Amino acid sequence: MELTESYTLPVPQQRAWEALNDTAILRASIPGCDSIEPDGENAYAVSMSASVGPVKARFKGRMLLTDIDAPNTYTIVFEGQGGAAGFGKGSAHVTLEADSEASTKLSYTATAQVGGKLAQIGSRLVDGAARKIAGEFFKRFTAQVTGEGGAGEPGESGDASASEAAPLESGEDAESPDAAAGEDAGKRKKSWKAWISKS
Repeated sequence: MELTESYTLPVPQQRAWEALNDTAILRASIPGCDSIEPDGENAYAVSMSASVGPVKARFKGRMLLTDIDAPNTYTIVFEGQGGAAGFGKGSAHVTLEADSEASTKLSYTATAQVGGKLAQIGSRLVDGAARKIAGEFFKRFTAQVTGEGGAGEPGESGDASASEAAPLESGEDAESPDAAAGEDAGKRKKSWKAWISKS
């Protein structure tokens, strides 16, 4: 599957780049993320809980940053295992462009493959879950980089930044607040797993 999105972040390009490489910010922004730890040069071990449709599981995976051209672009190569739930692997090419002195356009194209139960629930359901997760991630990420959200308050982070991380190409991300309205734990689980399996 493939997903292409663009968002406008209300911070300068350098700040956006630094935040994308800050594990504390990423951990607070990725729904369902339990931990992100360094695992070699430009590599990270990731642990998260997530659910896509009827499939729920704890995933452990690894992210590797390649083709790094700071502060403009990099590629994330990832893979995650969720036991009986299946696996997800793929890559995402991320690009930052200065939109103005105080805002940055972030664009990414992600491709992914899923297997096991994840592959059995249908690509449309997985794709929809991935879009919601991506939307939720950018809402939380924007709240983190602007100092308006708390890592311990995922619901508030998502709501507070909903108007700031504006998707330029996808209107489906507007559904993310609905996910935020549900159980916080459930929301966290959905987001990062969906991002891993779908990106």
